[in-house]
Amino acid sequence: MKKKGLFKSFISVFLILLLLIPITAFGNEETSNSEPLEFRNASVHDPSIIKDPKTGTYYVYGSHIDGAKSTDLINWDRFTNGYTTPNNKVYGDLSANLAESFKWAGENDSDSKGGYAVWAPDVFWNKHYVNEDGTKGAYMIYYSVSSTYIRSAIGIAVSKNIEGPFKYVDTIMYSGFTNTEAYDRNSTVNKHWENTNIADLIENGVIDEVNPDWFTANGAYNNKLYTNAIDANILQAKNNKIYMTYGSWSGGTFILELDKKTGLPKYPGKDGITEDGRMIDRYFGTKIASGYGRSAEGTYAVYDKESGYYYLYITYGGLASDGGYQMRQFRSESPAGPYVDAKGNPAVFPESFDIGVGNFPSNKDHKDIGNKMIGNFLFKRDLGEAGTGIGTGYLSPGHNSYLIDEELGKEFIVTHTRFPQQGEMHEVRVHQTFKNIEQWPVPTPYRYAGETIKKVSEGDVTGDYKFINHGKEITGKLTESTWVKLNSDHTISGAVTGTWKLYGKYRAELTIDNEGTYDGVFIRQYDPTSGQWVMTFSAMSDEGIVIWGSHVDASSDEELVQAIKQELGTSFPSTVISNLELPSVATKGAKITWESSNPEAVSTEGVVTRPSYDAQDAVVELTAKITLGDATETLTITVTVTKKAEGGLAAFYDFNDSFKDRSGTNKTDAAVTGDRINNQGGQITFAEGKVGQAAKFDGNSGLRLDDGLITGDTYSVSLWLKPEQLTEFTTSFFGAKTANNWISVVPKTGWGNTMVWSHNGDQWYDAVTDRTIPVGEWSHLTLTVKEGDVVFYVNGVAKYTGINFPNVFTSIDAEFGLGVNYWDTPFKGLIDEVRVYDGLALPANEVQSLYQNPAGE
Repeated sequence: MKKKGLFKSFISVFLILLLLIPITAFGNEETSNSEPLEFRNASVHDPSIIKDPKTGTYYVYGSHIDGAKSTDLINWDRFTNGYTTPNNKVYGDLSANLAESFKWAGENDSDSKGGYAVWAPDVFWNKHYVNEDGTKGAYMIYYSVSSTYIRSAIGIAVSKNIEGPFKYVDTIMYSGFTNTEAYDRNSTVNKHWENTNIADLIENGVIDEVNPDWFTANGAYNNKLYTNAIDANILQAKNNKIYMTYGSWSGGTFILELDKKTGLPKYPGKDGITEDGRMIDRYFGTKIASGYGRSAEGTYAVYDKESGYYYLYITYGGLASDGGYQMRQFRSESPAGPYVDAKGNPAVFPESFDIGVGNFPSNKDHKDIGNKMIGNFLFKRDLGEAGTGIGTGYLSPGHNSYLIDEELGKEFIVTHTRFPQQGEMHEVRVHQTFKNIEQWPVPTPYRYAGETIKKVSEGDVTGDYKFINHGKEITGKLTESTWVKLNSDHTISGAVTGTWKLYGKYRAELTIDNEGTYDGVFIRQYDPTSGQWVMTFSAMSDEGIVIWGSHVDASSDEELVQAIKQELGTSFPSTVISNLELPSVATKGAKITWESSNPEAVSTEGVVTRPSYDAQDAVVELTAKITLGDATETLTITVTVTKKAEGGLAAFYDFNDSFKDRSGTNKTDAAVTGDRINNQGGQITFAEGKVGQAAKFDGNSGLRLDDGLITGDTYSVSLWLKPEQLTEFTTSFFGAKTANNWISVVPKTGWGNTMVWSHNGDQWYDAVTDRTIPVGEWSHLTLTVKEGDVVFYVNGVAKYTGINFPNVFTSIDAEFGLGVNYWDTPFKGLIDEVRVYDGLALPANEVQSLYQNPAGE
């Protein structure tokens, strides 16, 4: 799970504000679109769901000690406070409570240097657990701590309250240990196996001795066969036994039976082999999936009384927005396997995958193993269609849990996901599932909005659909919808051809030429793009491929051309500083051609050339001709191309008893925010600074600077920092055009030390350095950018020089902040002497001067 692409995921602690979407009051009025429904969304990575048997409330617990709760699976509210300590809502005094686990990994160590890495818990109610006071019944949380991609541990804590605080019980599984004294980078932890619980297990006679196969020839951890001990999941079996599945990448996923009264593993004690040839290890248990360093993590197993199967879910790919994260599915008649997919492929990867020790994220040789539930997709909204935006879709959905809600009579897959054009921001999504004819659960296309499946007629399901085929690829590419039509004569036309039928009350069978037959259901769901309840279908083939369809109402060519014209008229900013996207195609294949009154300022391809700073702004008329069939319309749009900035100081904050801008450019004073750049609350005070006073950030607050401080591809940022603590991905200076187009000056990351990090559309850029600035000392950071050439200085010395830095600030209203962004833990410490230059890249001698003379005198 843990590699560079995964660290990118940890700009993750973002809780979206209310998203108001027109929708019916769900229930029996799913065809009405008169009233809105508020989707309250929560950001919880690796969500594990539990329905509290006492209250009926749904909870998701996730990585970074985040969690949210809901009464309806639609509206979620966060109840946790992340890594806050000592008053941590889940663990109380975090460092003290989990100290035994942290001795091995997860606190201020290696990849968690300066912070914590507490990941992927699973919570369940164990009625058999015997508490310290002799009473029975407790909520048990199985959490992971980690310091590298293989040095991790799983621990247990318990509480009589589902929201905690949970009290530490034991650390039950370790990985990444060696047969010799050894240490990781930025770590003082001796990785010898004697420093794990294995030594106690041997002393107590549970295990006779270490397994020599745990180690390579040089004594290192053999991670091609043995796993990274994270991602625990508790499985309640049909015989009332309980099991723990766990493991990430490396040697795959394992299962261990647990003692019901203590929750502790029943370690096998001896090695063995299952009847079908899978490993049974004396310590790790029985291997049930994956292995040989291929992508696979986030295992979740659930027993289904209705079908009699144990279903196993696991996620392939990397979890960043470009990593191709995606959920796979297997099943077995036994909790310990063997698990297979719809095609009969075993979940445990074959020995032919063995290419030695290591994790191999680029390998895709396991892509055909496992039913692919949901991958990257977009129900694309074309110009002129109902709604706004690009459509509805996901990037890197994964690490799911699964809920069989007997009270509702419904089943759900619960996942976190990122979204197209929204960077690393992620949220929890819940999709209802239905079993196909072969008893494989298949997810429906849209997030759950309270819908119940009902009888449908052929008239309900005929017509045009946006169509998604999730395929089997492990890829970061986005699958955009195409068009198909379910015709009244039961044929399928459009992007694919074949036949369809409706059987039973709502069951769907689609036979697609050259592909095979897909079986599933028709169900009316809420389409958040159009704001309408629409007919959908979801179905799976006997090869484990899932297809989706979302119905779209028919419109005449004249209606569509008018809709395109209306939307084009509101699509362009009145003031322009960067290239424009002039669409040439719209919905249903409509054509758009363009003319420009001033091609030197704006070409017919949308290329913008700004006048020089000593010239006048350019006013341009752009004329669009829209054609679909015999319908034609024209539209003229006027834009102003502003001249380039002359270049100079745009803002200066010295924090001498105020948040005023001292640049003389009449910028708005900085404003205090809460823990995100776009919310309220928080408190910033003043303390002794590098020069005079400095702004003191408490780790829960930030400062919002004036909009539009930078308006082009040439600029500089200079500031002094004195961190009180360093946490992953926390920003010091942040600027963003959108949540998917930003730069961030980051004091600490797991792979680039102190660095400048940028994301622009689908493009990442890492301006890394060779050091992490120290806690409790002043450091001077300067970023200069000139038309793609970038230099990042630490204490006056250029620590990174590069080219092709992304042009993020392509509008005049970008947002800027200190200490906060849209997602991550806010900065804690002091910031002083912040200077922002627009249109000017400071030369090295001026950067050195600001370092030597912080007051700039």
